[in-house]
Amino acid sequence: MPSSIPEYFALFGFEPRFAIDTDRLTRAYREVLSQVHPDRHARAGAGERRAAMQLASHANEAYQVLKSECARAAYLCRSNGAELEGPGAASVAAAFLEQQMQWREALDAARMANDTAAIASLSREVAAERGRLVERIAQLLDTESDYPGAALAVRSLMFLEKLGAEIERVAADRGEATAAATGK
Repeated sequence: MPSSIPEYFALFGFEPRFAIDTDRLTRAYREVLSQVHPDRHARAGAGERRAAMQLASHANEAYQVLKSECARAAYLCRSNGAELEGPGAASVAAAFLEQQMQWREALDAARMANDTAAIASLSREVAAERGRLVERIAQLLDTESDYPGAALAVRSLMFLEKLGAEIERVAADRGEATAAATGK
């Protein structure tokens, strides 16, 4: 049965793998976009303009998915039948959820204490864990072809991405508050 998931890798001349050269992806994206950009077809008929607009939209969507490690991994999992959400999805390990709670509690405590050093330390710790998880996902997808296992790891990565973004917001808020307090 053919997949209803659009093919993104082939659009840019890549094999469907997690490990990709993001600089090459950007160059390929720009090349594709230069060929299908609607402005290039401004004098064409309505059908050709509409097709160009659809291709440009598809290229933009494909690029956004493939340039993000998390989105790319999720895309590869879904493309190979491994669900990330819903009834067929595996649960994130209890130990990981417990670690998440500890990190969130540490972030709240650091925020309340306005402890920028603790926030920076937590940021480094979460980034290191994210790096280890990305390496594991690469192995599961590209070496082992373990899409259900990768889907579980991708769900954990999604948690870490959300936590990392929250830590960045708190750090930015603290930086602004510090700059305002010091007049810098």
